[in-house]
Amino acid sequence: MAVLASGPRRLRVDPRVVLGVVLVAVSTLGVTAVVQGLNRTVPVYRAAEPLVAGARITAADLVATPVSLGPVDRLYLSGPVPRAGFVVTRTVAAGEIVPLSALGSASAVDVASVVVDLSTRLPDSIHPGAVVDVWSAPRKPGSTTEYGAPVVLVSGATVVRTIAPQGLVQATEQNTVELQVPRDDVAAVLQAVADDARISAVAVSRQIQR
Repeated sequence: MAVLASGPRRLRVDPRVVLGVVLVAVSTLGVTAVVQGLNRTVPVYRAAEPLVAGARITAADLVATPVSLGPVDRLYLSGPVPRAGFVVTRTVAAGEIVPLSALGSASAVDVASVVVDLSTRLPDSIHPGAVVDVWSAPRKPGSTTEYGAPVVLVSGATVVRTIAPQGLVQATEQNTVELQVPRDDVAAVLQAVADDARISAVAVSRQIQR
């Protein structure tokens, strides 16, 4: 009796196994891409000193720092800094990563710089970049020593710098400061200075982002 030789047995592959292998491979590649993206650093710029609105800055005012920000890195200043620099449109604290939204053209700045003599010394806690409210007490008519009730002259002014007294005789109480104030308030500040009002600056509780 003749014995028929059986042919090679066909290996059956479960489609579910193939699908599982594919899913694992795709997941692994996705995790690898995410990890590589998180580990990628880009050079951005931090403010070396407080930057105030209206100031023109160059590379000398910035510190290049490699950071890993992920997809939001495009929102911050990076790459070569033009020789002409940038104009700051809102206050940026020292050490803060400079966002592109804080930079613009001179026409975008709605503040102006004024220099005023304060009737009282600034607290030591107030430094350039601090936000203050400017108060004014008008001189009473016909008096050289009496003043009316103080009122807020400017809300949310930014301290640019303090100016040391000059000369042999230096006042112990008076401070001269340069302030950034909204353009609409410049006239009121200059009028208060011309009227010899008592002007004071009071720190606000938080930094204001313009």
